[in-house]
Amino acid sequence: MSFKKKSKIPTKEEILELLPLDDKLKNIKQKNDEEIKDILSKKSNKMLVIIGPCSADSEKSVCEYLEMLYKINEKVKEKLFIVPRIYSSKPRTTGDGYKGMIHQPNIDNEPTMKEGILAIRKLDIKIIKDYNFPIADEMLYTSTYPFLEDLLSYVAIGARSVENQHHRLIASGIDCAVGMKNPMNSDIKVMLNAINTAQKEHNFMYDGYEVDTTGNKFAHGILRGGVDLDGNNFSNYHYESLLKVHKMYYETDLLNKSIIIDTNHSNSGKLYYKQPEIVKDVLKSINKNKDLKDMIKGFMIESYIQEGNDITGNTYGKSITDPCISIETTKDLLFNLADSI
Repeated sequence: MSFKKKSKIPTKEEILELLPLDDKLKNIKQKNDEEIKDILSKKSNKMLVIIGPCSADSEKSVCEYLEMLYKINEKVKEKLFIVPRIYSSKPRTTGDGYKGMIHQPNIDNEPTMKEGILAIRKLDIKIIKDYNFPIADEMLYTSTYPFLEDLLSYVAIGARSVENQHHRLIASGIDCAVGMKNPMNSDIKVMLNAINTAQKEHNFMYDGYEVDTTGNKFAHGILRGGVDLDGNNFSNYHYESLLKVHKMYYETDLLNKSIIIDTNHSNSGKLYYKQPEIVKDVLKSINKNKDLKDMIKGFMIESYIQEGNDITGNTYGKSITDPCISIETTKDLLFNLADSI
């Protein structure tokens, strides 16, 4: 039992010097940040849609997907604000399987995290430059986040990380919006505690420094369903569940009380094709209850070029990790969502 040092990872400064974000792209990114914050603070009536592959796997296929998504976005952008999921690293329940581009930028080659960091950074910069899209990623590792923090407009804290103190503290210093998922057992109190922590000021160690943070008032919740003691999935997006979440949320003194609905994971029971149905169901709840309309600000959806998944990575444009809906289904979903707002 030991650590075998494989290679020296460059510093954040060295990585940013190799792949800097120029002033023009910084302005695009900042504008995207502000639009997301306007939605969460009710200054904008648009619906936030965080959408894309379960995990990014290659620049070519991700950009082909984004070309298609960009054309859809041109027709719905007055109602929806689309934020592509460019998830660079993925938690693996058993430890097995593809862990994301930051580990393995080429699925046919051995893992190399130095090249993975460069590959993801290059991809993110290309996306901002070519499509003006904001970028969402999950902060799975607190150690790799500094390499990407200047590129991201939305950061998700996953169900396995939301109880981790360091993730919560770092969220309090992030400049963009941060979504905190409910934990695997769907304990809403845990999610609210995480949001509360992220919205407050803190002092701790980060990226080699002692730091003070100002708190992130745009930290908010993401409902993704849960798993019971027998391993069965259960949802928390139905009307009755949303009313309970609203009651608990609004009994707090949190600065921001927004919720995003994750349409896959335990909410869909791992049945990816149910995602459009879940969006429709939530829209019914929103139209039925003004309080829920004030609280629910968007959706998180897993989508790629082809539907389903292929963990071998041998099918172009198909998820290597969790299954996704196709771009054709995505188009219908987004058009229907825009028409319903």
